[in-house]
Amino acid sequence: MATRKSTSPTGSGRGRTPSGTAAAPSHATPGDSLGVRLKHARMVRQLTLKALAEQAGCSESLLSKVEGGHATPSLATLHRLALALSTNIAALVSGPDINTSPVQRANERPSVSFPTAGKRGSIVLERVVVPAPGQLLQGDIHVIEPLSSSDEQISHVGEELGYVIEGELELTLDAERYLLLPGDSFYFPSSVPHSYRNPGKVVTRVLWINTPPTF
Repeated sequence: MATRKSTSPTGSGRGRTPSGTAAAPSHATPGDSLGVRLKHARMVRQLTLKALAEQAGCSESLLSKVEGGHATPSLATLHRLALALSTNIAALVSGPDINTSPVQRANERPSVSFPTAGKRGSIVLERVVVPAPGQLLQGDIHVIEPLSSSDEQISHVGEELGYVIEGELELTLDAERYLLLPGDSFYFPSSVPHSYRNPGKVVTRVLWINTPPTF
């Protein structure tokens, strides 16, 4: 594994409110809105539950629970569903963008939470840029709890770059693993199978940019 030692990790750089306290964006789960959008996208493409489940490599039972708002899929599962429906995760979990300002305040940043394999924690995506139709870039802060991971490797069209704000990130690109510390950055074509995990004991925060929008 390629590693790099850091003697003076950088700070988190989180936004502050006028009073000086750290801004804390509210965490939401995809919930009912995901189920409604997922079912609508499936019906538009005239797919049965069984057909979509087979294309996405998940069980029909899980898909039915997600559409009914009774279960939340992992990022990897949701990514496969989005690919099968010729869309992206942002289109399935985010509402319409009503922010007309070019500035996104820290305390107004929306976020969405996903469970990880075995429910051993979660991954939260803080929307640095609120997803909207027609965008070429997507920016999120991935907040990864200790020992949580993105589960299986995924690949798709596009490019990705990131910057570790705090914590440790184990990035796997195909068969290569890299340990990144605060201040480290990365870039790779999205066609390379990739996954990541937080191997440390504290929360990891990574600024992650995708093009085209994926999550």
